[in-house]
Amino acid sequence: MARFGVRLENDPNLSPQDYQELSAQAEKNGFEAVWVPEGGGRDSLTSLATIAMKTEKVKLGTGILPIFARTPTNTAMGASGMAAVSNGRFMLGLGVGHAPTVESKDGIPFKAPMTRMRETIQIIKGLLSGEEVNFSGKQFNVSGASMGSATPKTKVPVYIAALGPQMLEMVGELADGVLMNWTAADYLTEAVGHIKRGADKAGRDMGEIDIAGYVRVAVGDDVSAARDSLRYQVARYASNPFYRNFFAQTGFDKEMSAAASALADGSLDKAAESITEEMQDQVAVVGTVDECRNALEKRRAAGLQMPVIAPFAVGDNKTSHRNVIDALAPN
Repeated sequence: MARFGVRLENDPNLSPQDYQELSAQAEKNGFEAVWVPEGGGRDSLTSLATIAMKTEKVKLGTGILPIFARTPTNTAMGASGMAAVSNGRFMLGLGVGHAPTVESKDGIPFKAPMTRMRETIQIIKGLLSGEEVNFSGKQFNVSGASMGSATPKTKVPVYIAALGPQMLEMVGELADGVLMNWTAADYLTEAVGHIKRGADKAGRDMGEIDIAGYVRVAVGDDVSAARDSLRYQVARYASNPFYRNFFAQTGFDKEMSAAASALADGSLDKAAESITEEMQDQVAVVGTVDECRNALEKRRAAGLQMPVIAPFAVGDNKTSHRNVIDALAPN
């Protein structure tokens, strides 16, 4: 059976019971994994623990846990707790987050993100595999740290959120998988190439590395409302320099320049107008059930082993999630 994940938006208007219902529905419909992001609002570990109580088989992943706001040891403790609560179904997705958010909301300097990610993973992997960790690095010095009897009984796979070449190479070198975002169809082959370069350097087999990625999806016959909602979402992401560069590198320089200048003038409407249909179809999937399935399979053929369907709100958020989880059920 084809592997699919589903992303439940971190939306405070979705209650803990909504998360439980949607996840139970995803499990019943044959989705392999449920991922919950963390950008603001509630933390993702609490939501996943809530979900673990009402599901039995589906894997549960943080998509992603930002690494600047937590220490590696503290993150390993959270992973150990989730592994216990879920009976070994937890996947730890980690990401560096974004400089503006980290510096303004967390009040922490966004320094050396690559180094911080590398050291975080080295410490966490040691702790979760039951070692006593003595680590001396550029960002962390840890001595005599261990999880003791809290060490998870089964392996906790570590996924890295990666967009650019360096972070993708680090996935190949250190991680069990990648979780991409706004997974552009034509960029996949290149992305997988970067991961392979990292794996080759570390003498690892690509078969050990899972390629997962968020794909924004809206299913329905009336695509105009979905496309409107999507244009605004992409335009909002364009205000973040990190994503703006990523979209520009994946071939949408023209759209990003137009969106950036509209946002500089304070016009989100105008920025949204500059997101062409071609760009929408590269970074998301909108259409009838068959059109969506075909677009997802095209991405799978390009190397995306676990498309993670990310329903986006067209009208009510819970209803949008429920419709997509039903319409695109792998079963």
